[in-house]
Formats: sequence, structure tokens, C-alpha cells
Amino acid sequence: MKKYLIFTLFLLANFVLQAQIKEPIKWKFQLRNGASLDQEIVFKANIDAGWHLYNQNLPEGGPVSTSFHFDKTQGVKLIGKTISTSKVIRKMDDVFGMELSFFEKEAVFIQKIKITDAKTFNIEGYVEYMGCNNESCLPPTPENFAFKAKNLAGLNLSKTDKTEPDKKTNQNGNVSLIDQSITDSSTATSNSNVVASSSTVVNELNNNSLWTPVIGKLQSLGETGDSLSANTSWWFLFITGFLGGLLALFTPCVWPIIPMTVSFFLKRNKNKKKAIREAVMYGLSIIIIYLLLGLGITIIFGASALNSLSTNAIFNLLFFALLVLFAVSFFGAFELVLPSSWTNKMDKKADTTSGLVSIFFMAFTLVLVSFSCTGPIIGTLLVQAASMNSITGPAIGMFGFALALSIPFSFFAIFPNMLNNLPKSGGWLNTVKVVLGFLELAFALKFLSVADLAYGWGILDRETFLAIWIILATMLGFYLLGKIKLPNDSDLKHVSVSRLFMAMISFSFAIYMVPGLWGAPLKSISAFAPPASTQDFNLYKNEVHAAFNDYETGMEYAKKQGKPVMIDFSGYGCVNCRKMENSVWQDRRVKDLLEKDYVLITLMVDNKTPLAKEIEVSEFGKIRKIKTVGDKWSYLQRYKFGSNAQPFYVLVDNQGQPLAPSYSYNEDVNRYIRFLENGLKKFRK
Repeated sequence: MKKYLIFTLFLLANFVLQAQIKEPIKWKFQLRNGASLDQEIVFKANIDAGWHLYNQNLPEGGPVSTSFHFDKTQGVKLIGKTISTSKVIRKMDDVFGMELSFFEKEAVFIQKIKITDAKTFNIEGYVEYMGCNNESCLPPTPENFAFKAKNLAGLNLSKTDKTEPDKKTNQNGNVSLIDQSITDSSTATSNSNVVASSSTVVNELNNNSLWTPVIGKLQSLGETGDSLSANTSWWFLFITGFLGGLLALFTPCVWPIIPMTVSFFLKRNKNKKKAIREAVMYGLSIIIIYLLLGLGITIIFGASALNSLSTNAIFNLLFFALLVLFAVSFFGAFELVLPSSWTNKMDKKADTTSGLVSIFFMAFTLVLVSFSCTGPIIGTLLVQAASMNSITGPAIGMFGFALALSIPFSFFAIFPNMLNNLPKSGGWLNTVKVVLGFLELAFALKFLSVADLAYGWGILDRETFLAIWIILATMLGFYLLGKIKLPNDSDLKHVSVSRLFMAMISFSFAIYMVPGLWGAPLKSISAFAPPASTQDFNLYKNEVHAAFNDYETGMEYAKKQGKPVMIDFSGYGCVNCRKMENSVWQDRRVKDLLEKDYVLITLMVDNKTPLAKEIEVSEFGKIRKIKTVGDKWSYLQRYKFGSNAQPFYVLVDNQGQPLAPSYSYNEDVNRYIRFLENGLKKFRK
């Protein structure tokens, strides 16, 4: 048990520290003629120095083996199993206590196939693999591959019919931007090879000089702001998660568990040192469970997929409905609880087992029992992490949440006498629950707003959003004063000092938002409210609005005007983007520079407007489709500038060449002014 726990901690800790875009193992898939009349699929993995790829068929209880899965086989028959032709390294692994086999530098696998019908030939599947170096490990990762009839061109099919591929369009009639006939000289034989996907993008965008990559030039100008933005956002996410964990402690689902868990540890043994050790292990188990939840979601969906999901209409509407449902439950309309059989089984496991296993099951019981109250907090945290488009985001957020939740449980298990000084469960817990219900309703609007902005529905503009928040804050104030009473509330004989101060804060917040109905910037909530551009009636004239939201159109205008360009990569669901627009752009000096000296182009990477025609690109060896306007701008940011985080600001001349280092999230106005002025000086020279 201990060795698996050590490996889990090792894997989690090191995976969190990996870079946002790291692919130490790159795959290529090819069709080629075999030695006989049959054909072969060649799976080739190029492995970066210091990394290794695990072999197939490793013993149970070890790391994830490399495996090949064929989901669709039409017009083809698989012959035998996939075999390796590369040098295998075997070594004893101390963590797993077993001998493991792996590859370094390069791994080649062969799957023999027999084509039975060239016209309907279609084979699709994926490779699942895991790689490690001396410091970190990749999570189990799938890599898709696909071959169709058009990929058979150039092969000696012998008795089967050849099928000429359509090199201009694909089966869906979409424009194809991939050269399907590129060969891999490293594995070429006397026969022709056909590559399923290329790491080189050959398309109409590349023929446009405005899309030429400038990553090297951008880096040569100096350090970019990516690291600053990431560190700032990660700290913000950690603190947000930590505060969420503290808030969860005061919910009716979590508070009553404290004395139950203390009793669990005290009755296990009379040895105080052992009780302390087990209490610490209990806290670590809580952290591991929540970390596994955060990392599991990231591994399943991927960071980029999570970012796309965070602005998806169906996802946001479902989450909006879920938070409203939780809020109605918190108000006392009904009780939301998980099936009792789940928690009973976990509790029984904790009582009947011993050692670390029982502690883990007790921690799992806490997670299950508390989920009806912590679920909305966790969900909101994960969506915020997803909008960062970083694979480390969910892990950092969940670590902060779990740390705040685990500390009190471990602390009271170590010092059980302090439990007597805690207030007992009662009416005050229901008050906390109702207050949380008001907060859930307020945050639910954020998800509805993101979907509304991304898809351009126009149903929740800024005035409507603020009006609802003003009403919620006012009603919360009246509730705290006892003027509104809900089903599960106890009789309130007098208003306590704490409730009075909370009511004052709630009323003050409502009054603070009122000027926003006429356009006041409301900087403290700008990250949550829709942008000022959605406001119908606006008396405030200090906002900065981009002149263009299309890259090519804006660059053409800049060329005619002889001005430099600032490209603003932003997003409707980007919290830090709204902060920059309200705290930095509205400074008079920044506003003058952006409006008078630059052409400002804002590109929303989560804009869901469909393109007139889908585009296919090959990126990092993977074929993907660009279907929406946001996909196009996201690809531009990655391909041309080598970044995928927002906000991301880059200064270019009217030929698309960089003028200064990029800039990310930093609310230092003077630093932002220096950033703009340096680019302007370079352009004038």
C-alpha cells in the first residue's frame, strides 16, 4: 500500500509542475508495403532526451503499458498483434518493486494488415501510452490515428484495387490544409510510404505572410509575460480554492463531520503519537482524493478541451441550472443528498478495515457526505481553472480547496479537547446554507452570461445582470435582518452583531452596483459582469473598444494608416481579461496610446460563431478541425506567437512582425505604458 501511495504522490506532484505545452513523446503513423504482399502500419515514437516510453504488456500493478486500440476496421483485416522492432531496455523499478521495460530515443511498432477492399478501406484507433523522466511523468495519454482509402496511393496493393485519393477536399467537402503525401525518410524503404498526418502545416494561411510564425523573433526581444501571467493566475486560483475550502467548512454537510472523525481516530488506539500520525495521513488522503479529481478531469478532457468546454453553451446552461437547483435546495425547498448506500458502504469499509486503507475510506466518506454542499464550490472552481487553458490549473485549485478542508480535521484530531469549544450544529448552520444559496444564484448568472456572450444571444446584457445582482444583495440583507424567513429557519429573537454587520455589507454592495446601471465601471466586479459593450444605455465614456475583431481586416487598415498594431487575444470567459480592460485600459494615458497611436484588434478565442467553411490543420502531429471564429484566433495565437493563455497582448508592425516582448496579465499601469511606448519607438525607427 505504501509504495502505491508514494508513487501516486510522486506522479501528482511532478505532473503539476510540468509546463503547459509539453510533448516529450511525438508520434508518427504510416502505411507501407511489408516484405510480403501484405501491408504494415508503422507506429513511430520520437522520444526526447531524458524521457522513456513504457513497453507493451507490463505486469499488473505497474505503470500504464503502451497499447494499440483499433476502433474501426473496414475493408481490412489485422494480422497478428502489434510488435516492437526497437531496442528494449529492462530495469528494476524500486517504486513498483518489479522489472519494467521501456524505450529511449525512439520506439517503432509494426501492425501487419491485409487490405480486403481498397475502395472502402478505413481504419481508425488510438495509441495509449505513458512516459516518464527522472523528475516527472506524463499521465496516460491517447494519440489518435486514422487511415482512409485515399492514403493507399503509392502502395503496391497487388490483387486489390487502388483508390485515387482526393488531394483537394476531404469527404465532408471541407478545405484540406494537410499535405497527405509527405513521406518520412527515416523509415523509408524501396516501396512508397504514406503518412497519415504531418507535423508541417501546408495551407493557405501559411501563404499569407501575416500568419508567418514569429516565435523566435518574439523571444529574442526579451522575456515574455507568460510566466508572470501563469504564476499570478495560479496563485489567484490557489487562493480562490483555499477560500472555497474554508467556506465549505461552515456548511451543514461538513461541520457535523468534525466530531465524528475525531471520535473515529480516538477510538482506534490510545497511543497519542500514533493518533497524530494517522490524523496527518487522514488530511493527506483528503488532499490526494481532491487532487485526483482535479487531475482526472484534466487528463480525461485535456486542458484545451476544458477551455472549450468552459464556454460551451450546453455545459454553461447545465451548470447554470445545477447552481439554481442547489440554491433552491439551500433555501429549504427540498434536500439534496447522495444515495445513503454509497456513504454507508464507505463508512462500513472504514470501520472494518485497518491501517492506511481505513483512513483513506474515512476520507472518502467525508468527500461523499459533503458533496451536496461542496459540489457547487468545486464545480465553480474547476470551471475557473478550465478558462485558464492550463493543464495545471485544476490541480492547483483543487489542492488549495483540499488543503483548507483538511487542515481543521487533522488539527482537531491532534487536539481533540479543542472540539468542546466549537459551536454546536443548529440554526446558525441553516443561515450559512441560505447565504450560500444567495451566492450560488449570483454565480449561476456568470455561467449564463458566458454562454450568452460566446454565442451572441444578447439575452443578458450588463444592465440586466447588475439589476439581478442588486436584487439578490438587497434580499440577502433583509434576510440577515430577519425580515425574510425561509422554511428551515429558527425563530430569530434578536439580530446578532455579526448578522447586523453582514447585512450592512450586503446593502452597501447593492448600493455600490446601482451606478453601474448607467455605465459606471464597477472595477471590483468587472471580472464577473458582462462587458460594458453590452450596455444599452451608457453615460460612461472612458472604456476602450477595439476598432477591429478580425485579424486580416485590422492589419489591412493599419497598413493603409501606417500605424502599429496591438493584438489583444481575449475571451468572453476570461476573468483576467476583464480586469485588465477595467483597471489598466481605462487609465487616461493607456487609453490615449491605444486609440491614437495603435490599431487595436481584439480576437476572442472562445467566439462560437461558425466559419463559412471548416479548415483542417495539423498541429503537434494531430489533425484537428477549425470550425469557429474562436478556434481560428486560438490557432493563430499558438501557431504564430507560441502561446495559448489569455489575456495575451502582442505589438506588431503592419506586416505582422513583433515590435516588443509580449505582455500578459499584470495590472501595473506604468509597466503597461512602458510596454506600449517601447513598441511605438521601435515602429517609428
